[in-house]
Amino acid sequence: MADQEPHKGTEASTEMEKSVAAKEARKISARRERDHSLLFGLSIFGIVGWSVVVPTLLGVALGIWIDGRWPGRFSWTLMLLFGGLICGCLNAWYWVSHVSKNE
Repeated sequence: MADQEPHKGTEASTEMEKSVAAKEARKISARRERDHSLLFGLSIFGIVGWSVVVPTLLGVALGIWIDGRWPGRFSWTLMLLFGGLICGCLNAWYWVSHVSKNE
């Protein structure tokens, strides 16, 4: 019975060491994430912005070109502006969901 108590103490100290090591690892990880969170946020903001702007501007440019070549009853510029905006929003949604899955 006497030889069981040192064994229990050693087991308890290793569990405590593991617990302290896990907490320390979480603190280090949180500090790293906090340090790059501003840059990370700006990069996501840029990705979302360009993902919406580029298709919208391409839609407007294509619409102006089509309206100049073949004038009609409907404005292709307006229709392609909305089409590009919808595609851009879907593209931005894809990127945000892709980034959030990787974290």
